[in-house]
Amino acid sequence: MEGIPSYQDKKFGTMVRAALWLVTEVGEGRIFTKTQLREAFPEVSQIDRRLRDLRDHGWRIDTSRDDPSLLQQEQRFVTRGADVWIPGRSKAPRHKSSLTAAQRAKVLQDDNYLCRSCGIGAGEAYEDSGGMELAKLNVSRRKVLHSGESKVPEYQLVTECKRCGNGGGPDREVDLDALLELVEDLAPLEQRLFAKWIDADQRTFSPIEKVWGIYRTLPQESRGEVAKAISDMTG
Repeated sequence: MEGIPSYQDKKFGTMVRAALWLVTEVGEGRIFTKTQLREAFPEVSQIDRRLRDLRDHGWRIDTSRDDPSLLQQEQRFVTRGADVWIPGRSKAPRHKSSLTAAQRAKVLQDDNYLCRSCGIGAGEAYEDSGGMELAKLNVSRRKVLHSGESKVPEYQLVTECKRCGNGGGPDREVDLDALLELVEDLAPLEQRLFAKWIDADQRTFSPIEKVWGIYRTLPQESRGEVAKAISDMTG
């Protein structure tokens, strides 16, 4: 790739070379195996650990524990984080790579034991699963862009269900300036309503919104079937 150094350039540290290998040889969204990784770095005894270090720099690399569709030997390069091969970008981030039980419990409590991507609570059934799939909550790191021209990202801890953590939820990068601009564009009545939702940390969805949430998950054939039924009802 143009402008990207070679992962074989040994002037870089192992973690940086692993990042370059992912970008130039694997590609975002694609699967690789532990064998392929070790063959690319035969001289490195702990290449798996160096690869995991990239997660502290915003790189998302899923294993079979994160994504049940993966085999035990497989991993998926989901998203690229900081360009750690650029001088200064590989500096250790401010957050720790692991959480204590107390830290995890505090995050869950602060988030009222709700997934901050889809809103589901621990042990609740997903509406599109017919009661067969219950939510399990984890603690993730979410990229937040703070106010100001520099837009320096910070990775903050947040509660997320396993489904959203596996890529089933919305984009997990948040731009606070963009959010506040959207709030400013709301009518005064809407701003007051939004403030009430914030105070309660809850929003009750209307029946039609719940129905829409289920409908939008349907395959095309089923959507057509529902559309025809609605047309007959309202025709």
